[in-house]
Amino acid sequence: MPVVVTVHDLAVFREPRAFNRWSRDYGPLVVPHVIRAARRLIAVSQFTKRELIALFEIAEERIRVIPNALERAFTRDGPAADGEYVLAVGTVEPRKNLKRLVEATRALGVELRIVGERGWGDVDVELGGNGVRWLGRLTDAELAREYRGARCVAYPSLYEGFGIPILEAMACGTPVVTSSGGATEEIADGAAVLVDPRDPTSIADGIERAHELRDQLVQRGLDHARSFTWERVADDTVAVYREAGG
Repeated sequence: MPVVVTVHDLAVFREPRAFNRWSRDYGPLVVPHVIRAARRLIAVSQFTKRELIALFEIAEERIRVIPNALERAFTRDGPAADGEYVLAVGTVEPRKNLKRLVEATRALGVELRIVGERGWGDVDVELGGNGVRWLGRLTDAELAREYRGARCVAYPSLYEGFGIPILEAMACGTPVVTSSGGATEEIADGAAVLVDPRDPTSIADGIERAHELRDQLVQRGLDHARSFTWERVADDTVAVYREAGG
C-alpha cells in the first residue's frame, strides 16, 4: 500500500537540545525511515519542503506543500480580554524562546501572558510573577478572547515548520511579531513585524513597531489569514493521496 506522510517540522534534527531525551533518541531513529518509505510527502510550508530536501535528499517531485489552516473560533468578532499585554502562544519549551521574550517585555514594562501546556526544559522561571502570567491551556474560544485583547502576539520561536499562532492572531485582528527567516517569515508573508529571535532588544523593538503600525498590520493580517481554510487543505490532501495511489 502506498504511504503518504505529512511532515509538520523537523526541529528535532535542527534544534535537538530544545527537546527531551526521548524525542532526541526517537526522532533520528525512526523518522528518516518513515520519510524515505513514503511515496509522497506533504510539507506544511515551503520551508519544511526545503528542510526535507536538505536533511534527507528527498527528490523535490515527491513533496507537495499544503499549509495548515484555522479553526472557526478565530475571528475578529467576539469578546476581547481586558488589560494591556503581549500574548505568547505555544507549548512551554525551549524552542519557543520564552526567556528572551520575557526579557523584552520586562524591558518595555508590559505584561506578558503565556498560553500553552507545560512542556519540557528549564523554562519554569518564565511562568509567573514579575510581569508574566501563565494561563495554561485554553479552549479555542478562550484563546480567541486573549488574541483579540492583546497589544500584539509575539512569536519569536527559534524553529518552526509552520506557526499556526501567527495566523490565529491575524484572523482575530491582532498584530504579530515573529522571527525573521524560516517558516515564520514565510507564513507571516509581509503581514507581521519580523525580528531577530536571539536578540531581546530586537524583539522589544518589534513589539513597539507592531503597536505603531497596528492599523496596517491588522488589515494585512486579516486579508492574509482569510485564505487558510481546512476545506482547501482537505481538497489538496485528497488529491495527493489519489496521486500516490495511482
